[in-house]
Amino acid sequence: ASKTERPKKKGKKKAETTEEEAPLPDKKFLKKKISFRKKEVVEGADLYDRVKPRKGRKGGKAKATPISQKTQITTAKAIKRRIRIDDTIVLSDLGKRMGIKAGDMISKLMLMGVMVTVNQTIDFDTAALVAGEFGYEVERASFEEETILQTAQADDPDKMVHRPPVVTIMGHVDHGKTSLLDVIRKSRVTAGEAGGITQHIGAYLVSTERGEIAFLDTPGHEAFSAMRSRGAQVTDIVILVVAADDGVMPQTVEAINHAKAAKVPILVAVNKIDKPDANPDRVQRQLAEVGVAPEEWGGETIFVQVSAKKQIGIDNLLEMILLQAELLELKANPDKLASGHVVEAKLDSGRGPVATVLVKEGTLKTGDAVVCGVHHGKVRALLNDIGFKVDTAGPSHPVEIIGLSGVPMAGDEMVALKDEKDAKQVSQHRTQKHRAKELAKTSRLSLDKLFERMQKGEVKELNLIIKADVDGSLEAIRDSLVKLSNPEVSINIIHSGTGTITESDISLAAVSDAIIIGFNVRANPKVQEMAYEEKVDIRYHNIIYNVIKEIKDAIVGLMKSTFEERSLGRAEVREVFHVPKVGTIAGCYVTDGKIERGQLTRLIRDGIVVYEGKNSSLRRFKEDAKEVQSGYECGIALENFNDIKIGDVLECYYMEEIRPEVV
Repeated sequence: ASKTERPKKKGKKKAETTEEEAPLPDKKFLKKKISFRKKEVVEGADLYDRVKPRKGRKGGKAKATPISQKTQITTAKAIKRRIRIDDTIVLSDLGKRMGIKAGDMISKLMLMGVMVTVNQTIDFDTAALVAGEFGYEVERASFEEETILQTAQADDPDKMVHRPPVVTIMGHVDHGKTSLLDVIRKSRVTAGEAGGITQHIGAYLVSTERGEIAFLDTPGHEAFSAMRSRGAQVTDIVILVVAADDGVMPQTVEAINHAKAAKVPILVAVNKIDKPDANPDRVQRQLAEVGVAPEEWGGETIFVQVSAKKQIGIDNLLEMILLQAELLELKANPDKLASGHVVEAKLDSGRGPVATVLVKEGTLKTGDAVVCGVHHGKVRALLNDIGFKVDTAGPSHPVEIIGLSGVPMAGDEMVALKDEKDAKQVSQHRTQKHRAKELAKTSRLSLDKLFERMQKGEVKELNLIIKADVDGSLEAIRDSLVKLSNPEVSINIIHSGTGTITESDISLAAVSDAIIIGFNVRANPKVQEMAYEEKVDIRYHNIIYNVIKEIKDAIVGLMKSTFEERSLGRAEVREVFHVPKVGTIAGCYVTDGKIERGQLTRLIRDGIVVYEGKNSSLRRFKEDAKEVQSGYECGIALENFNDIKIGDVLECYYMEEIRPEVV
């Protein structure tokens, strides 16, 4: 029994153990499966509990990894939160770059007091403010133009050589600037200019026994003020030409101001001293009053008396220029890439864009890659002031360059670069900047302006398209015409450019109801025919005075006339007659002036105007009368009015039209 019990006991024990151990394999099973299950169901802590000891044994760096990842994320965010923009940016673009809805940005800007739309351009400061509100930093994306151009390099003193002085001739209209330059150059420039008036800057190099001098001839007309100031900026010495018979004039004073602003020494040439009414002393006195005192009077300005016509004192003038140049110690380094300024630019039908450039330093060679303002190109040919081809142009040499991508603005800086790729890059960057600026101008809509326009009502517009032979003249015409705008008529220059009038100009004029002004340019027969078909008005001019005068007349035509009342006479009602089918007739006595038939008449009763209209008939006895003078009696009938009483006064008047004038 015991034997049988033992196994039973064992069996029992086994059974007990199995009963007790039954959960164990389950635990083991759970423990085995637990990792999988926890991956699916359980979050975080338990999982890391199991992983920690193993990774701890291996090398304890496990804890550091997630921390390093976190720091990476934060730095990445910091980088992302900095955006680079140009001087201006369209609001929608800024929103895209920051990943923020434009609406949110607009509402933020409105809270700041800035009214904008999605497609409007905002400047850098406004962009920085709004980006700051959303936790972004804004950087100015400055294209490294300076590093490419490398203009601000210090020159080696050993390489510096003397350069010819650049002399600008300034003065009032018709004081003899070009004639004086003619004598110096021994050529006939004035004869070629329309009306004998210089219309654009000419640059010339003159060789004398003592050395070379570069001359710039600026126009004297008031409209060319910008051109004169440019001339003063690129020059070393200003020769102020004053006519001895005429004295100091408005443009003379302006030329002095330009020279003083540019800190350029002035040398006065008193011209036309051969004339019988010449008075050089008066000129000296007038110039001393505006701050240009002659040396004889203890001042610093050299005065030279000349006559371009009789060729008196020319050598003395040249000597003084070179003496002044020696005192200035003008030097430049010719062994480097050239830089200079565009003096004049035009579009030539055969050669494309042509720019007259005055080289400031370095040497410009044929084949050089250059940047002129927003345009670039490779110098295909260099022409000197006489029109001959040259291979190089050193400091202070004026040359015409051919090979640019477009017509630069007069006054733009010209820089030569190592290769064309750099030139193109700089040009593209500048074009982009220029475009952004223009967009900013056009899209800046303000509520004040809108309100102003609404108040003004219908403002009449005179649209113009201006085409000129050279950029300088174009600029002068544009500035002069825009100044003519007034509250009633605004002048819009919808397009201006250098070169001949093209078919696209005609199309633009037809669409925008514009007048085309051609200054020193003509349209070919095909274009003229198209203009005739499209009924586009083309006006040709070669003197700037005439352009301004004609536009003034056009403005006067668009402006409303004013009317003023002019009294003709008065008559007193002494008798009233009622005529069937005719109405009431007033028997009157003309007290003063005269009464005319069909004129405006008002009826005054006890000082109060009862009726205003026309008199329908005027009779003297039974005859119709055209007018009745004072002291005579007449019968007057009023149009559609019969309530006339004895003692009323009839006043006859007319409205005079007063044409507006442009000051």
